[in-house]
Amino acid sequence: MPLPTRSLGISTGVLPAVSAELPTVKAYAAAAITTTATKAIQKRFIRSRGPAYPAAGMTQGEVSKLRLDTVETVSHFVEPPARGFVMKSFLKSFFALGLLAAASVSAAELNVYSHRHYDSDAILFKQFTKETGIKVNVVKGSADQLIQRLVSEGKNSPADLLLTVDAGRLHRAKAAGVLQPAKSKLLAKNVPASMRDPEGHWYGMTVRSRVLVYSKDRVKPSELSTYEALAKPEWKGRVVARSSSNIYNQSLLASIIAANGSDKALAWAKAIRKNMARSPRGSDRDQARAVAAGLADVAIMNTYYLGILANSSVAADREVAAKVGVFFPNQDGRGAHINVSGGGVAVGSKSKKEAIRFLEFLTSAKSQETFGNVNHEYPVIIGNNKSELLKSWGSFKADDVNLSVLGAKNTEAVKLFDLAGWE
Repeated sequence: MPLPTRSLGISTGVLPAVSAELPTVKAYAAAAITTTATKAIQKRFIRSRGPAYPAAGMTQGEVSKLRLDTVETVSHFVEPPARGFVMKSFLKSFFALGLLAAASVSAAELNVYSHRHYDSDAILFKQFTKETGIKVNVVKGSADQLIQRLVSEGKNSPADLLLTVDAGRLHRAKAAGVLQPAKSKLLAKNVPASMRDPEGHWYGMTVRSRVLVYSKDRVKPSELSTYEALAKPEWKGRVVARSSSNIYNQSLLASIIAANGSDKALAWAKAIRKNMARSPRGSDRDQARAVAAGLADVAIMNTYYLGILANSSVAADREVAAKVGVFFPNQDGRGAHINVSGGGVAVGSKSKKEAIRFLEFLTSAKSQETFGNVNHEYPVIIGNNKSELLKSWGSFKADDVNLSVLGAKNTEAVKLFDLAGWE
């Protein structure tokens, strides 16, 4: 006997087992009710995150009616002797279906708020979906905008993850209460302790070092040594850097505060400002361009920006990269300043397990290699670098201060910049 098309399909795996003494019931269970209606309702479940009714666009009354219609259908086609048994079992199965459907749908997608805007990320998001079946939806914006959005949305936010650049911003997100602790043995293995929040609120994904980029024509590497030495009088009128409002400079100064104390950090900021060839302006790439053009001899900038110039489709940018060299400061001391881009699980995530899985994927060796080759960022385990371009700059010792310190000292760094007159 064919079943009506209005019936709600449930697979045999959902229906409970039945005894051999009930052949009619067993036959219907084995055949199951058609999957047509199951697919239909699942479509209505998709993209819904509502706490009360998983079926998007369905009222409580509609959900109840659908359940009653389904019960009526089953009751009609099951012989009376077995009806009570089947109805009891079916009702349990049906109501479980709603819960299972909601859980499976929410687990099938991750909503990511991302400050990052790189080709490497798009590649990896697609790869993650291919490997896991979990779709990655991305909302882009500045870090501050996304953090504020998360604050406004609270625990009702659809976001599962926040991705951004710089430990200072990750610390800011934690302080704002929009991230939750998320720990796993794999994340602990993939990410060094210095590059993750001690309480597990965020994890580093990639590394950039803030280095000295110098003119190959006018500066010998032997003339360079430390960040601190760049404050000496012989560098007057020879240095360029971004404004103090830039988070990368703020984190650099925060690392100097951590290493040398506030007084010495202030003196350093004042001296660097006096040694600048021009007032602070432009992006990191603009600092390299200034050195290549002869406006300055040394720039303070992040490594990955030089990688972007070296691989640019614009010939003038590639020429800039060819004219400058990379110097990693403080190799005889604490090591070169580094920072991370990273991510954390949103406090309102409905898919925490899958979000952690995504972070594990992004910090895996394969993903780390993609970040290096496509976006010229170091892996969080720097010695595992596979990028030929990054290798060409040489290996280096990195400052191993826990990067959460950079966020903790960010406010002080901003104050010192103001006192130093570093615009």
